[in-house]
Amino acid sequence: MNAAVADLAAAWLAQDPDEETRAELSALIARAENGDGDAEAELADRFDGRLAFGTAGLRGELGAGSNRMNRVLVAQAAGGFAAYLLERANTPVTDAGEAPTVVIGYDGRKNSRVFAVDSAEIFAGAGLRAILLPRLLPTPVLAFAVRHLGADAGVMVTASHNPPNDNGYKVYLGGAEDGAQIVSPADAAIAAHIERVAAAGPVSRLPRSSGFETALESVIEAYVEATAEVAPAPEAAEELRWVYTPMHGVGWETLSRIVDRAGYPVPTLVDEQVEPDGAFPTVAFPNPEEPGAMDLALEAARRAGAELVIANDPDADRLAVAVPADVVGGWRSLSGNEVGLLLGWRAARRARDASAGPEASLACSLVSSPGLRTIAESYGLAFHETLTGFKWISRAPGMVFGFEEALGYLVNPETVRDKDGISAAVAILGLAADARGRGSSLAGLLEEFGDAFGHFASGQVSIRVEDVSIIGRIMAALRQNPPTHVGEPAVTGIDDLLLGVDGFPPGDVLRLWLADGSRVIVRPSGTEPKLKVYLDARGETREEANGRIAALEAAARALLDSLS
Repeated sequence: MNAAVADLAAAWLAQDPDEETRAELSALIARAENGDGDAEAELADRFDGRLAFGTAGLRGELGAGSNRMNRVLVAQAAGGFAAYLLERANTPVTDAGEAPTVVIGYDGRKNSRVFAVDSAEIFAGAGLRAILLPRLLPTPVLAFAVRHLGADAGVMVTASHNPPNDNGYKVYLGGAEDGAQIVSPADAAIAAHIERVAAAGPVSRLPRSSGFETALESVIEAYVEATAEVAPAPEAAEELRWVYTPMHGVGWETLSRIVDRAGYPVPTLVDEQVEPDGAFPTVAFPNPEEPGAMDLALEAARRAGAELVIANDPDADRLAVAVPADVVGGWRSLSGNEVGLLLGWRAARRARDASAGPEASLACSLVSSPGLRTIAESYGLAFHETLTGFKWISRAPGMVFGFEEALGYLVNPETVRDKDGISAAVAILGLAADARGRGSSLAGLLEEFGDAFGHFASGQVSIRVEDVSIIGRIMAALRQNPPTHVGEPAVTGIDDLLLGVDGFPPGDVLRLWLADGSRVIVRPSGTEPKLKVYLDARGETREEANGRIAALEAAARALLDSLS
């Protein structure tokens, strides 16, 4: 076994407070010492560097080692983040009266509460005022609590819709950042503090305190009250038949209170998925976008004769919607762009009705539908296009609504500065009930949208890899030898965001413009080992737009196959 790896593993084992990961690592070391090549390779992978802290915080597979999510890594992260917050506030550790406040939340994944309590104890031990949410709750509740409590920071322990054996550590900043996720250079500064904590010695030396607070129920009640006001139920909602699944996550307890407060009927629940379960036993991936993830919800909808299906991902910051359709199975899931355009149209009407000033804006990520720009122009609103992620979207000036095509929506920026699948669900219920009162439906609203603004269609092609270096090789190949056509349409322009385009910070994104007005964007995923290709087209009819997307999807797959 490599001596350097052996030393790192032994040092990690000596400081690990977790019985399960200690046993796991001990067994792996023993196998490697006996000449097991697979064990040696596994140890090298676990200790070849550290799980990187970035603008998305930390996210990775559970297990022992510096390249996994575990109690040692989380303790180092908490110690480093505490040092950063004290430095940011220019507050000495001994000055408890002026110490920053940090709120900690957690979802239902394995070890989420353990990581949250470890963090609260280390924050309190560092002299911070640490407030732990009272139970497992959606990510939007944590984002809300940062602003509601006037906190300096927030930490949410979640891996959102990642595979079951992943967990993560998501960071927000208060004050001038207004409860948004971190962006550069804060991520680098926090990462540097974490590195210093890790280099200083075992995590057992970090002071801990059980003197953290538990947030009052009034915090959750304030979120429920504010979110119920997003769309109080109209009279037509009384007979609305809908199905809901939290996909084994934490959404239902909070949403049920909001639905009751807002006046909507109780949905048919997907019983197999309604209780939090970090093993996610009924889905391969707990992501509503993944094939098969919505199957149980659609079965429930067919049995109930429902009018729509609403799903949240496990930490309830994303929303998926399905509607009856003339397709095999009788139902289809709406794309994130379709839902985003309906919600954007709703926000534009509300801004007009409220006589919003010229600073009011709609915002979306650069890979989301260009239809939102069309809405903004039609209603005289400003429009902002950002890099992917709500850390950027939430910072758009004057934003009254923001979305990204990956099922993320921000309908109440005055309350939460992050995507919020709970409040978006309430807004969709309001749209569905209003349409029902006019004898229409969400599908009917989409047709009305096409008649008013044109028919926009979108698609996505992605490849999941085991070796992330493959993604880098594909991006390099596209830059060195860019395509002249994507299918039949010629490429008329290429924007490489690494070089700086339209005021965007540099990013690993390629944007291709085609002769027929279509758009192709290629980028690595920020949270998963995937390369994603985003496709957008517009047509005079829905059939024309969908036809263009189908052709682009086939051409994009062929292009990726030729490079991978």
